[in-house]
Amino acid sequence: MGYPTSLLDYGELSGGLVRMMERFKEEGNLTKDPDADKFLMDDPNAALLGMLYDQRVLAEYAFTGPIRLKDRLGHLDLKKLAAMDLDDLREQFAEKPAVHRFTNVMAERTHQIAQILIDEYDANAANMWNDGAPFDTIEKRLVKLPGFGKMKAKKMKYVLHYFGHRDFSDE
Repeated sequence: MGYPTSLLDYGELSGGLVRMMERFKEEGNLTKDPDADKFLMDDPNAALLGMLYDQRVLAEYAFTGPIRLKDRLGHLDLKKLAAMDLDDLREQFAEKPAVHRFTNVMAERTHQIAQILIDEYDANAANMWNDGAPFDTIEKRLVKLPGFGKMKAKKMKYVLHYFGHRDFSDE
């Protein structure tokens, strides 16, 4: 996986994700952190969690949250995450620098999403979108996740495309 070769028109969007995509056109990276970008490209669960964390913090900080969590835990294994005591996970989220500004809520949602992905997608977020389904079907799957409303689910199309998880240039 890698950065896309074609760019999507994101004129309908605004905010931090747009800033990241503009940076990609100008500088060739999204988060300003090459290690975080690579992790988001290599790990579909990280890309999904990055989008989850994109709430009331800078988008770049949100999308680097999954690598902070991985570095802190030594993994981003959803089965291990779901098995963690929620209070322990909250503590890991709160350690400085915090994974997210809203440590309790995001730790809980991460815990919940990990369990949903285990139960429904074989612990792999890529199974939500790698079956060839059109994006409107993927969007319906995403809005069922805690913390994913319609707008966040819609933005996931750009996250998947720009982090190289699925090419949506034909849609």
